[in-house]
Amino acid sequence: MAFVIRNLSVLAYAQGFTLWHYKAAAPLAGLDAPGYFDAAADMFAPGDMVLLSGSQGGQMRVVAQAAPSVRLAPLG
Repeated sequence: MAFVIRNLSVLAYAQGFTLWHYKAAAPLAGLDAPGYFDAAADMFAPGDMVLLSGSQGGQMRVVAQAAPSVRLAPLG
């Protein structure tokens, strides 16, 4: 499943931190693969959080790396 920029939205922003939401039309598997969000790399910052919603529920991830390639990591 390919990244769709219109499915990415900002839920909250404060002091350089952004809480994102990404709505996928399919299961969440693969959404946190390195590079999946690269088309929006200039929008993310390390420490941002991304709420992922898909056909089988939701998950929360933190942006571990934004450049040169976006990498999400589990919270914790």
